[in-house]
Amino acid sequence: MKALNTLFILSDEHRRDASGCYGHPLVKTPNIDKLASEGTLFESAYTNSPICIPARAALQTGRYVHKTRNWCNGNSYRGQIEGWGHHLKWAGHEVVSIGKLHFRSSDDDNGFTEEILPLHVVDGLGDLRSCLRKLRPPRDRLHLMSENIGAGETDYQRYDRSIANAACEWIRKKAADTSGKPWTLFVSFVCPHFPLIAPEEFYKMYDPNEVALPKRFGDDGGYRNPAMRGLHEYQNFDEYFDERSTRIAIASYYGLVSFVDSLIGQVREALEDSGLADATRIIYTSDHGDNLGDNGFWGKSTLYEESAGLPLVMAGPDIPVGKRVSTPTTLVDLAPTFLEFNGESLTDEEKSELPGTNLLDLANGADPDRVAFSEYHAIGSITGAFMIRYRNWKYIHHVDYPCQLFDLEADPEELNDLGEDPGFEATRSMLHGKLLEICDPGEVNRQAFADQAARVEANGGIEAVLKRSSIPYTPAPVE
Repeated sequence: MKALNTLFILSDEHRRDASGCYGHPLVKTPNIDKLASEGTLFESAYTNSPICIPARAALQTGRYVHKTRNWCNGNSYRGQIEGWGHHLKWAGHEVVSIGKLHFRSSDDDNGFTEEILPLHVVDGLGDLRSCLRKLRPPRDRLHLMSENIGAGETDYQRYDRSIANAACEWIRKKAADTSGKPWTLFVSFVCPHFPLIAPEEFYKMYDPNEVALPKRFGDDGGYRNPAMRGLHEYQNFDEYFDERSTRIAIASYYGLVSFVDSLIGQVREALEDSGLADATRIIYTSDHGDNLGDNGFWGKSTLYEESAGLPLVMAGPDIPVGKRVSTPTTLVDLAPTFLEFNGESLTDEEKSELPGTNLLDLANGADPDRVAFSEYHAIGSITGAFMIRYRNWKYIHHVDYPCQLFDLEADPEELNDLGEDPGFEATRSMLHGKLLEICDPGEVNRQAFADQAARVEANGGIEAVLKRSSIPYTPAPVE
């Protein structure tokens, strides 16, 4: 594979279906759509955990969450496991991040030669309350989700504009670089992460009256499973939303998606104007999705398609054009992708430790029958949840609780849970076997709870952690 530059663009909380190229009837994403039409779109991309820190640690290291042991937003990545960035940096490549990382600190070696405008967790600690899963203290400030909606300006928007401007400036300067060594630029936006307040010009693109209400709006269908009911009881944002505020919140989210899309267009224009487009591969994805009220849930934290599913498109000189790939993918596939895009390779020992596959190989037909894996051990969960996506099946194992099973071909909206249907026992057994090939869910669940308890003790114990307010979202850095 020819070594080329890599422009990697990441957003925060962009659900897969909220894009024009994925068939949404309302959401306008012309720049993402253009990338997809000029390259390859992955139809079944997933996060490795539907919450920020675990997902980003998996992305950075190419390892599953139970391997990084960054379980929740109270245990951030600190460079403790070397990732693709470290390998590229040691090989002499420039590996630059601009924007949100959500790691512990820039004082750690996170695998970048430079971090520009970084956003890291609060006080290097993050949301320690998310470690109190067995105690489950009442989550405060849930009302903010429904109150912070509509048109307006936020620090996140201002921060994202600064990120786009910095990325454009960096690209323009690279145009004069004659070293010939491929580089990787990681541009990481915060939007469309809540608060669901969109710039007025983008909010006006969507009439709340035309926005469809969430799936199962007004009933308890999404949390009939007891493990899901436990999660919902802890963070019942839905009780603060009526029909009007729900429509406004969703319209705002769509506006934020279009806002991020416009920034992607800005960065890509700078790449083209610099003359570097023909030597650069581009990848766009997100860290996880957003439930947006579907099944009674808001934000992330579930393994439903809305929260676990990701948009994933890539384009470049040697990327198949206009191709749609059904092969399941996850964030851990990015590590081997970035390495090989830069002309670097892993040793056999390193390959054995990384479960991912180069996205270009997958686009060209490799491993079509593979499994996608995700897991959740974070805020609100009463037990560990493990997802297997295989062919048309999605299997969710809840340790010590009934499982969930969905046929995504016949039931793409996951309305018919087959987890306890006796007619699908063989299917569940087959899928559980594939889970066991990846990890022992009971042991992983035990380890997660033990690590989180140790994290609490290391920070003053339960009472000290309880005195800390929960963190609804990490504030943007102050310029």
